[in-house]
Amino acid sequence: MNVDSMKLIWARVQNFRSAEDTGKFSLEHLTCLVGKNEAGKTAVLQALAGINPHPATPFKYDLERDYPKRFLARYKEIHEGNEATVTTTKWQLPDSIIKAITAEFGSDAVTGNTVTIKCCFNITSPHWQLPIDEQKAINYLISTSKFSAPEKAQVGTPITSKELAEKLRELESNAKHKSLLSIISSYPNSSVLSRVREICEPTLPKFMYFSNYDRMGAAVHLPTLNTRVNDSSLFSDYNLRGDRLFWEFLEFSGVPLADILGASTFESFNARLQAASNILTEEILEYWTQNQDIEIRVNVAEGKPDDPPPLNSGPVGRARIYNMLHKADTSFSERSAGFTWFFSFLIKFDRVKKETEGPVFLLLDEPGLSLHGLAQEDLLRFFKEKLLPHHQIIYSTHSPFMVPADDIMASRIVEDLVSVDDRGRRTPVGTKVREDVLNASRDATFPLQGALGYSLTQTLFVGKHTLLVEGPSDILYLKAISAELERRKRTALDPRWVICPSGGIDKIQSFVSLFGGNQLDVVALTDFAKKDQQKLEKLRKSGMLRDGALLSIADFVSQEEADLEDLFEPSFFCQIVNLAYGLAGESVLDERKLADADSNTQRLVKRAEAYFRMLPKDTPMFDHFTPASWLLSKPALLSTSDDAVLKTLDRAEELFKSLNASMKVD
Repeated sequence: MNVDSMKLIWARVQNFRSAEDTGKFSLEHLTCLVGKNEAGKTAVLQALAGINPHPATPFKYDLERDYPKRFLARYKEIHEGNEATVTTTKWQLPDSIIKAITAEFGSDAVTGNTVTIKCCFNITSPHWQLPIDEQKAINYLISTSKFSAPEKAQVGTPITSKELAEKLRELESNAKHKSLLSIISSYPNSSVLSRVREICEPTLPKFMYFSNYDRMGAAVHLPTLNTRVNDSSLFSDYNLRGDRLFWEFLEFSGVPLADILGASTFESFNARLQAASNILTEEILEYWTQNQDIEIRVNVAEGKPDDPPPLNSGPVGRARIYNMLHKADTSFSERSAGFTWFFSFLIKFDRVKKETEGPVFLLLDEPGLSLHGLAQEDLLRFFKEKLLPHHQIIYSTHSPFMVPADDIMASRIVEDLVSVDDRGRRTPVGTKVREDVLNASRDATFPLQGALGYSLTQTLFVGKHTLLVEGPSDILYLKAISAELERRKRTALDPRWVICPSGGIDKIQSFVSLFGGNQLDVVALTDFAKKDQQKLEKLRKSGMLRDGALLSIADFVSQEEADLEDLFEPSFFCQIVNLAYGLAGESVLDERKLADADSNTQRLVKRAEAYFRMLPKDTPMFDHFTPASWLLSKPALLSTSDDAVLKTLDRAEELFKSLNASMKVD
């Protein structure tokens, strides 16, 4: 972290959306806000972003938009004519600032090494509570002005800067009095307090807020982009953030938009665009262990007549992800959502650094949400190794893999609480942020429990009977369904199985090679797509797994290709997805919409991914983990006698019977 940067010690958010009063909560150099969807994590981060927003990621408090709606009509009454406080934060000042204040106003005047900053609605400048005794600072200025005893007596004992200035103006004919008046007048507002704030302010970080939805657009019509730059809508319209990131990428590449629009050929520009793409891709791949064979390709070309307007004419910028192994590319917006987020973050971060002379504070909302669990670990490693030495960070998550297992107490639980009175009436309490992470509700602490469990798994790694599955979401689904079958006194998954994510078919052989010599009983349960047929057959014939130790989900459902999610009845799967993502109104997913989203596949996950791509831009992207974690935290959904639930349990029970039967006898 920049040694000349303030450090945020604690914060409190009030009167902001669901956060009526979070309570005061302490913060670390890296703080993880953990909570389920709609708990208020975004509200907390955006409230903090408004303290001192970076111009590249602007945020301004808006009373109509941000004040809790149920109190808005009584705003003036509640706050007695004053403006409502949004954030109260306490900051530790760097030693260099304390030394600077001491040098100017004396050590007796300095009362501490912290400042408290309070931000309110409709007030542009925050209020600063500074570590300075104004009267003692004035006494120091008088004592160092080399006044004679009569000159000092003439000044008297003023308490405030205003009193001192007024007295000195009366005595301005005296050269020494005039000199001190000149010093006081040079301060902002002719005030010692304002001068101390002026000394401190450069070390207050600019806040960069970046969310999971901030991703560079896959294609942009450059003349339209230029119009939006000229009328400034590109920088003020939140819905244009994807286009703004494309413009920022052009700036990063050293390819000014005006130069492109005035050119007769784009070849020289494309060379620079690709060079910039390569730089960013290489930086990502240092922390991207999932696939080292992909790269970003960005170019400018004339629009084609058959493309949708306005991309059908004039210069168009396009970004695509190229897989060097398969020699195929796809649109930037359609594949590897985690990679595109990472790429977009680096563009924005570079812009922020270039536009900032002082420190930057990072507020990251659900970073890496669409990443695989191991890729989330890579992202967390990137935070710690690349960002943390220079920046204080607060990020939100509901994924166990984004919780720092080596420092679990650096997490803060975010909950949206409700009070229930004696009559059963429910009243919202609002978002609370808790430091006692081990005593919060089960739903809220689930990611922490998952992080601890995963950390233990990495330490112990495997058990004598190891069941390999594709990914973390499979573990959650199997645990949830098995618990319900056990409750119904039906066949559940044998508790001796230790479920371990393998990362896919390609990694099963490596796993068995690594641990097979430990006399482990390893059984693999895989998803199945037609393209994987040869891989499965090769694995079966390799002799790495004993007979009957390789099972496919497709063997337990009535379709050729299948993921573990296909054990679920489509209507039940839709119900889980709707509840997990809070889909409502026209966005609610049903069987018909699911089938229509992608008629080329029967796999529920692929159809869901296609459906989510059709939803409004502010809808979270579909990922495997969110519905699975939601179901595990809401086991009551499996306890009904609904026909879709019963059919799901029937399929799962058949799977469990086969898995249990395949266990090697001790």
